[in-house]
Amino acid sequence: MPVLSRVAERFAAERPLEGVKIAICLHVTAETANLVRALSGAGAEVALCSANPLSTQDDVAAALVENDRIEVHAIHGETLGQYRQHVSALVAGGPQIAIDDGAELIEALHAGDDPPAAKMIGATEETTTGLVQLRALERSGGLACPVIAVNESRTERAFNDRYGTGQSTIDGILRATNVLLAGAVVVVIGYGWTGKGIALRAKGLGATVIVCEVDPLRALEARMEGFEVMPALEAAASGDVFITVTGGREVLSEEHFVAMRDGAILANAGHFDVEIDLPALERVAGSRREVRPLVEEFEINGRRINLLAHGRVVNLAAADGHPSAVMDLSFASQALVVEGLAQSAEPLSAAVHAVPEAVDREVARLKLDALGVSIDSLSEQQLAYLKVFSPAPHDG
Repeated sequence: MPVLSRVAERFAAERPLEGVKIAICLHVTAETANLVRALSGAGAEVALCSANPLSTQDDVAAALVENDRIEVHAIHGETLGQYRQHVSALVAGGPQIAIDDGAELIEALHAGDDPPAAKMIGATEETTTGLVQLRALERSGGLACPVIAVNESRTERAFNDRYGTGQSTIDGILRATNVLLAGAVVVVIGYGWTGKGIALRAKGLGATVIVCEVDPLRALEARMEGFEVMPALEAAASGDVFITVTGGREVLSEEHFVAMRDGAILANAGHFDVEIDLPALERVAGSRREVRPLVEEFEINGRRINLLAHGRVVNLAAADGHPSAVMDLSFASQALVVEGLAQSAEPLSAAVHAVPEAVDREVARLKLDALGVSIDSLSEQQLAYLKVFSPAPHDG
C-alpha cells in the first residue's frame, strides 16, 4: 500500500492527530490495519470494531492488540448482540472523529437526548448505503456533526467501487461455488459504480450479462454498453447467477425465487444482508441444506436455489475483499480527510460534505508517483487561457 505508506511517513514525522480520539467501524482486515497504524502513528488514540461479522480476520485483530496496543472489538462470526456491544464500546470511548462503513457507528453516536455526535469534530462514511441513511438524517434535522462522504470521492468511485468491488465480488462467487461463468447468464441488479464494475468483469469472463435498474439514465447507459436490460422479474427466469448491488432492500423476493431456474445462485454485493429477501426465501423453500461452506441450497418446488454467504456481502464473506492496491487509495483518502477535519481552522456545519478536491488530487498524485508515472502540466499561458473567455482567431 505505497500511497498510504507515504501518508503514514509524513504523519509519523508531523503528528497531526496528536491526542485525537478516533473510533473506526470498518472491516477488520490487513488493509484496515495499515490505516489504523497510520492514524495511531500520527498521534491519534484509535479504537476499532468490525463493520461485518464475517469480514473480521482474527489474526489481524490479535496483531493490532498485541503488537500495536490498539483497542479492538471484533471477532469473526460474532453475533448481532456482540456486534452491538462492540459498537457501543466505541461510543462509550467518547470519540472526536468516527470512520464508518455503513453508518451504524455514526447512528449510534446520535442516540439519546444528548447525543455524543454533537460534541464531535466530525465523521467519514465509506458506503453508499450509509450515506443514504445519513442524508435522510440530515433532511430531518437530526444530523449533529459534519460527515465527509468519502464514498463519493473521485478516487473512491473509480477505484474502490468499480475496480475493487467489481473484481472481489466475482472472486467471492468463484471461491464459494467454483462455477464456470463463461456461457452463464449473470444478472446484475443495480448499475451504479459497483454494478458497472461487476457487469464488466462478468462480461470479460464470457458471461451474458443482464442489468436490472430503476433509474432510466443508468438503464440506458447499461444498454449502450451492450448489456441486456429488463425488469428483475423477467430476468429471474433467465439468470444463472444473480448479484444484488443496489443499497436497497428486498430487490429479490418471493416472486423472483419461484420463477428462477434450477441451480440458480444468489449473491449480494450490497452492504447489508437485506437486498435478498431471506425471510421470503425461507418461507417458500421446502427444505434447506449446506452443500458447500457458505453455500446454502433451498429447494423450491423441485428446483434448487443456492444462497451464498447467508446473503451478506459476498466479496468479504467468501473472499478477501478488495485487493490492497484498491484499499490503498481508499484509506489514503480516509487518512487525509481525517487530518483535514482535525486541523480545520473553522468547524464544518452539521451536514454531509464532499471530499475536498485537493485530497482526491493528492491521492492520485501519490499513486502515479508510486507507479513511476509522470504526466504533463499546463503552462502559465495555458492556465491563463482557461481562465478567460477568448474566442479563437480565425481567417478572414
